[in-house]
Amino acid sequence: MAHTIHAYLKDNLEPILGRLVEFVTIPSVSADPAFASGMDRGAGWLVGRMQTAGLQKVTRFETGRHPIVYGEWCRAPGKPTVLVYAHYDVQPPDPLDAWQSPPFEPQVRDGRLYGRGASDDKGPLLTTVEVAAAYLATQGALPVNLKFLFEGEEEIGSPSIAGWMSEHADLLACDFVLSADGAMWRPGEASLIVASRGMASLEFSVLGAKKDLHSGRHGGSVANPNQALAHLVASLRSPRGRILVAGFYDQVEELSQAEREEIGAIPFSEEAYLADLEAPAGFGEPGYSLLECQWTRPTLDVIGMWGGYQGPGMKTVIPAQAHAKISCRLVPNQDPRDIQERIERHLEAHLEAHCPPGVRLRFHPTENGVPAYSIQSDHLGLELARQVLENLYQKPPLEVRIGATLPIAEAFKRYLGADTVFFSFSTADEDYHAPNEFFRLERLEEGLRAWAEYLDRLGKVVTTP
Repeated sequence: MAHTIHAYLKDNLEPILGRLVEFVTIPSVSADPAFASGMDRGAGWLVGRMQTAGLQKVTRFETGRHPIVYGEWCRAPGKPTVLVYAHYDVQPPDPLDAWQSPPFEPQVRDGRLYGRGASDDKGPLLTTVEVAAAYLATQGALPVNLKFLFEGEEEIGSPSIAGWMSEHADLLACDFVLSADGAMWRPGEASLIVASRGMASLEFSVLGAKKDLHSGRHGGSVANPNQALAHLVASLRSPRGRILVAGFYDQVEELSQAEREEIGAIPFSEEAYLADLEAPAGFGEPGYSLLECQWTRPTLDVIGMWGGYQGPGMKTVIPAQAHAKISCRLVPNQDPRDIQERIERHLEAHLEAHCPPGVRLRFHPTENGVPAYSIQSDHLGLELARQVLENLYQKPPLEVRIGATLPIAEAFKRYLGADTVFFSFSTADEDYHAPNEFFRLERLEEGLRAWAEYLDRLGKVVTTP
């Protein structure tokens, strides 16, 4: 059966690529209201393709922002039920003058399809629908029960998905989630994501006088919020990166020796990595390798600071306010709200003890954050992914943790009780979120083959009598 599907997909690769080109042409940018019609067209195009593919109950669900598209084929009694996830929204294309070809006029050059969204996430998304269509066209059935959830807000943090998911938990019930989003680590090396860090954030202001003041008339007699802000952010970390907030590491578990050896065995050159970034060596939490710092240690970064005059030349004023944004990446057992509160207490204590008298702190509401995510190494869905990738690439895939945060995986766990297996065939070097985004055509072919084989293997698993 799998051979028949592979032959069908190979014979239809050209029309599949044509549909991907058509899909990428649609400017479905979720962040910019100017692209609202593109979002509408993107959802509509997806509904049409899913219906043509033979999926059932294809439905467009409206949200407060952009539509969610759902479809299913659930006629395989006794077989697993998998929820396929991806997103059809894309990043803004700016800066336009950095593109070699217009972002929404996709072009094939040197074995790559260039266009905004080709890699993130329209190529991987369409792969899943095309494989389902191939099964239905050749076999009249799928080997497992599939539900498809395609959202239009991933690039803006998925603000609607949690509420919608909680209301439609019965509709989405599944054995696990198979995500077409979440790129492989690097080209030429198959990989599986087995863990990701969580996130907590904080925004605050330092307040001084009621208005900006002339620095000659008032300088030396009025506290400067910019200088107080500099004291506060400098107090958060040591020069090497150790976080100095009391209790920040209390829930952090140290890696076992086996885990450290496993990470150390991954082919990776710290020197080449830093040279590629043109970043100086010598930074990083003492006692941990670069990958250990990126994958298994929590972070605290000041991602924005501003206050006072920012324009050309000089404007000699003492600003009334200064502001900062902080982002933390968290590891298992760290609670985002607890981390936020610890940072707030640290800043309050340091302000009182070390900053000029008269300045005040104001904290601004932020999201509650996202816990870290991991999947058990013996999870059925992960084991099948290992088998498929090893068969496709003739060597076992790397199993990697990532320093980034995958909020959707935590949401699936919270609302559906389902783990997420990331099975995407885009790669981290394909310039998604940047000009000249592309998707390798060979990865499209490999993704089609791999998803077909995955469903075939999963279809041999019996879940109920």
